[in-house]
Amino acid sequence: MAKLFLISGVSSGFGRALGEAAIAQGNIVVGTVRKEADKVEFERLGKDAHGRILDVTQTSRVAPTIAEIEKTIGAIDVLVNNAGYGHEGILEESSMNDLRRQFEVNVFGPVAMIQAVLPYMRKRRAGRILNITSMGGLITMPGISFYHGSKFALEGISETLGKEVQDLGIRVTAVEPGGFRTDWAGRSMVRAPRSIADYDAIFEPLRKRRMEYSGNQVGDPQKAAHAMLKLVASDNPPAHLLLGSDAVRLVDEKMKALQSEFTAWMSLSLSTDVTED
Repeated sequence: MAKLFLISGVSSGFGRALGEAAIAQGNIVVGTVRKEADKVEFERLGKDAHGRILDVTQTSRVAPTIAEIEKTIGAIDVLVNNAGYGHEGILEESSMNDLRRQFEVNVFGPVAMIQAVLPYMRKRRAGRILNITSMGGLITMPGISFYHGSKFALEGISETLGKEVQDLGIRVTAVEPGGFRTDWAGRSMVRAPRSIADYDAIFEPLRKRRMEYSGNQVGDPQKAAHAMLKLVASDNPPAHLLLGSDAVRLVDEKMKALQSEFTAWMSLSLSTDVTED
């Protein structure tokens, strides 16, 4: 049976790949974009492609847009929070406004979308929510602390939400891609200016590698799209889904390192409990 997908950010990257794959599978897709030209271009995919102009940071516009979609197109079966970008910059060199903007797009926007769609899904006792986070919501690398912070936040929100709605027929998955051949490290990356030489040794090689890596990542966005469609079709989807061999490898290394550190400091951790007389 055809489903109605609402995907934020369908002008490029995962959003566009998933939109195209979902339509090819016989589904209806409403995709949000920020520019009229992108809306027109998306709707060229055919009668089942419906564009909507929406900047997810303008949270007051989100609920009316969801209501209009429900009224004029149909019941939203699947919400995919895909819109986002990366902020690259040493923490000390980045501004508080940089941090606010990163969270407005990567956290506040998705939460506004979720809050707007939940009343409809809850009433129907059915729905799927996919939050595109990142392996960067589970691991960290120097130089993208604000990005990691936003994705760690969305991970926690997504996992908690899943527990809150699991008895209401709604399933939530945090999708955690590794490096894919999208615009994330190119057009979708905001780079803070450098100013403190003390960070050159740790940061500059990583920035150079990230820029050279752009377009040569191991991940195929079309394959990621088909993986997400399989996720939507599953009767028992996971709370977390890693995408890409690099994500699997790096998150596995992080989990092992965490366990090793927890074990090494276990006695100090346990020493803080109240001692009964």
